[in-house]
Parts: sequence; C-alpha cells; structure tokens
Amino acid sequence: MKTESPLIRFGLAIYLVLFFTYLLGPLVLMGITAFNSASFPQVTPWEVFSFEWFTTLFNDKRILSGIGNSLIVGFFTVILSVAMGLAGALMLTQIWPKLRATFYTVIIAPILIPGVVLGISTLVFWDRVNIMLGLSDDSFLRNGIFLTVLGQATFISSYCMLVFVARLQRYDLGLTEAALDLGATHVQAFRKIQLPFLMPAVGSAAVLAFLASFENYNTTTFTFQDYPTLTIELAQKVRYGIDPSVSALAFIIVVITVFFALLNEVKTRRAQLAIANGAPVGAVSGSFKMPGFFSGNPAAVVLTLFVAVVVGTIAYSQFYDPEPAKAVLLKEKRAAQQLRIKALQERVRLQRLEKKLKGPDIFGSGNSKVPQPPSKSASPFGNVFAPTNLEKAAGTNKDEKKPAPKKPGTSAFGNVFAPTNLEKAAPKE
Repeated sequence: MKTESPLIRFGLAIYLVLFFTYLLGPLVLMGITAFNSASFPQVTPWEVFSFEWFTTLFNDKRILSGIGNSLIVGFFTVILSVAMGLAGALMLTQIWPKLRATFYTVIIAPILIPGVVLGISTLVFWDRVNIMLGLSDDSFLRNGIFLTVLGQATFISSYCMLVFVARLQRYDLGLTEAALDLGATHVQAFRKIQLPFLMPAVGSAAVLAFLASFENYNTTTFTFQDYPTLTIELAQKVRYGIDPSVSALAFIIVVITVFFALLNEVKTRRAQLAIANGAPVGAVSGSFKMPGFFSGNPAAVVLTLFVAVVVGTIAYSQFYDPEPAKAVLLKEKRAAQQLRIKALQERVRLQRLEKKLKGPDIFGSGNSKVPQPPSKSASPFGNVFAPTNLEKAAGTNKDEKKPAPKKPGTSAFGNVFAPTNLEKAAPKE
C-alpha cells in the first residue's frame, strides 16, 4: 500500500526546489557575476568571461588587511568563547537544580541583547577601566583586537554553551563517578572521560564561534578602532561604490564553505560505515586512504569532482586571456552606438521634414494650420485701450484753434473783487 500519492511527492519536490532557490539563488547569482567583465555586478547583459575581478580582489590591500584582522579576531574569539561556553555548560549541569533556570537565563541573555548595545557597552566599560588604572591612551585595553574579541565573545560564548549543553544531556555521570571511585582526580576524570566525549561538541562550537565572529558587524562597528575586520571594510567599500571584486570574495567564501561541508560529510559517512561493519569509529574517522575512500560513499565522489573542478578552473585562469573578446565586444558596442546615433539623426530629420510639409496651403484646400501674425490694429477689446482714445475723449484736435488768452484784470464776475473797488466805495474827506 502506498503511503504517499504522486501528487504529494510532486508538491514536495516543487517545495524543495523553491526553498533551495530562495536559499541559494542569491549566492549562485553573485558567484556568476564574479566572472563577468562588467564594471558592476550583473548577470545580464553578459559581456566577457573573465577572471580579472579575482586579480582585483587579491590586489586590494584593504580587503586583504580586513581578512587578516578577521582571522586574528576569529582565532582568539574561538578560544575564549569555547572555554567560557564549556565552563558555563559544566556549571549548569552541576549547579543546584533550583538555580538552573535562573543561571540559564543569565547565560542566554547576551544573545537577546542587540549587538550595538554590546559594542557600545564593551567600549565604554574598558575605557573606564583604562582610566581607573591610569594607563595610557595606547594601552592594550584600548586596542581594537582586544576590544573586538571581548565584545564578540560576550554573546558567542552563549551559542557555544548551548552546543555543550545539548551534548552533555547524553552524558552518563556514572562514568565520572566510577573514575572518581577508582582513585582518579576530578581533573583526570574530566580529561580522560568527559573531554573525549565532548570533543565533537568542541569542534562544532569552534566552527560556530568562528563563523559568528567572521560575519559579525554590529558589535565590531564600535570596537575595531585601528583594526577593521572584513565586514567593516566591505561596508565602507559599498558606500563608495561596489564592483564585482566583492562577488569574487563571496564566491571564494562559498567554495571554501562547500569544500569543508563535503569533507565533513565524507567523514560522517565513513563513521557510519564503520559502525555498520562493527569497527570502532575512531579507527577510520580520520582516515582518508584511497582504496576505501569511494566505496559506498557518494559524498567522496562529489568532493573529488568538486576539487577537480576548482583546481582545473585555477589552472585555466593562468593562461586565459579575455582581451581579444573584450576588443570584439568594444567594436560591437561602438557599432551599436553608431546605429543609435544614426537612428536619432534620421528621426530628427523626419520631424523637420514633416514641419516643412505642414506649411501654407497654396491650393486653397483649407488644411493650412500655419498661424498668421496678428494685426497691429486688431485687439480682442475693440481698441478700447488705444492711446489715442484719451485725446479724443478730451476733445483735442490738431486742427482746432486754441482760445485767445484773456486780458489781465478781467474775470467771469465783472471785476467785482478788483482791489480798486474799495477805494471807489470809500467817501472822500
């Protein structure tokens, strides 16, 4: 009886395709852009297959310096975070049961705190300590590597502790008690029994701590001082313009990640085969001898093909010259540009010809649309505002005779107000 219908299988396949496309699609596209000669990361239009952006990446001193600082910070962060996480996990298994929940909450709290807050608090705290101790401004307490390691280990150690706690849940405390009963000290019991059991968790926690440190940006922004890491350099590079050398760096990181993932898968498959055949895991887990390397282990075949492709690509890049293809592409671009210029000129010529054809209608068909210049005397207000209207309204005319000036002493009232009238009216003595 079939438990799954073909429709369910088809839907599951579609879901997996969409999921991995969403998850890995951006990485694949970015990896492709690293081999395009275009000056901006793009897949289309494709120009010329080239390795020049890898050369640009390897010649970028700031990026190389950032990678070096990230490796240094990651190394010390792994040591500090794994040690603190292991100590916290061991303390959690041995503390009084009623305090475990409280202790667990305190240890996990840095994960919930924003990285910006952790970076600022780390910078301020150690600056105050440096002042209290009376140290100089260039002391190790203000060193960018020191502050970045402490700031990142604050929350990365919590991740490591979770890994160790998950491993310790399967540990039998009776083994340690038996070793103590047989006369071993606590240090010997831990080193001989408990630590070998925790070694897979130590490896997982170390990888997790390194990756978390390598990609951290929020906390590192406030603590790097004079030692910017790779993420800081990339952020500053993007501000001033991005080029495909960033895609080349992403491609290299993806290749390294895939290589170690396949390597881990090969070791896991070999361990499973050892358990199935009844052999101890430790006898073959670290062995990569060729006679039994491919037997029943498809991951080994994939790893071999992957390494062969990478080595072949590196060898091919040593003698591949993209300049001839670039010259051909440049000629094609110039030819296409000339065609666009000619098409534009032809369009302008046709527009001018069309304007000329729309001139006065000499055949009287009434289709002429050329506007005639307005008459000087014509006005939509009927010459109401003509300057001569004021002269006409005042009754002025060039042909009219001006009135003769009146004689002095005459007025319209018959010289009633003349000053000599008072002398005439006064009686003589």
